[in-house]
This record gives sequence, structure tokens and C-alpha cells, in this order.
Amino acid sequence: MNKIFRKSQLTPYEADYARWCAEQGALLREGNLGALDRENLAEEIESLGRSDKREIRNRLGILLLHLLKWKYQPEKRKSGWRSTILEQRHQIENLLEESPSLKALPGLELAKEYKLARLKAADETGLDENVFPEICPLTIGQILDPQYFP
Repeated sequence: MNKIFRKSQLTPYEADYARWCAEQGALLREGNLGALDRENLAEEIESLGRSDKREIRNRLGILLLHLLKWKYQPEKRKSGWRSTILEQRHQIENLLEESPSLKALPGLELAKEYKLARLKAADETGLDENVFPEICPLTIGQILDPQYFP
């Protein structure tokens, strides 16, 4: 009984997100702006930009990790590392093409993402953390350059 009561108290946004999205899209297309769930709709639109930022940061971190492994463990290089480097660069490039206003983001996030990539590289390679420079040894241009491999 309690579950039924709680479910009936949910807003359309909370009860069925996919349905809510479809309904909001239909209302927009109809021009029925007064019926829109403006607060939740605005929040969802804002979250789209945050999502792209998160994805760029995540992909930059993965890219840095693999570039570090590539550079500091040449004897253990795997084709998978190269594929991952190429994939992350490609996906970052696509995201930046779709959202040119985020073009500066990789450079702005480099120091923070490098810090974690350095720790992960030490962990994954078994090399001492001090093998990896404290400050990223690569420029953002090199990192994103599809032809560059350290």
C-alpha cells in the first residue's frame, strides 16, 4: 500500500523519465510553452553541457594514462594502447566539433587530469610514481595530435 501511495505522489518527471522527455518534446513542437515543465526542462538542458564536459575530462584522463604507459613502458607497448590513444583523441575531437565553446576545456583540465593519470599509470605499470614527472611533460597540442606518439 505504501509503495502505491508513494508512486502516485511522483511527478511525471520522476515517475517515467523517458515518457516525460517525449511529452516535453511534443509540447515544444506544438508550441504549447505554457504546459512545459520549465524547471525540470531547464535543468535537463543545463545538464547536457555538464555531461559533455564530464565526457571530455574522462576521455582526457584515459588518453593521458595511455600516453604515459606508452612513453614510460616502451618494451610493453600493446596495440590496444595505441587504439585507445587514437579512440580517445577522435572522441574528444568529435565532442569539441559538436560544442566548439568547450575547445579550451582540455587545456584547462590538463593539470587536474594529469595528476590522476600519473597515479593510475604508476599503479597499472608497477613503476614508481616518481618515474612520471609531477607536471605533465606533454603539451595539450601533442596530447590531442592524432599523429603524435611520445
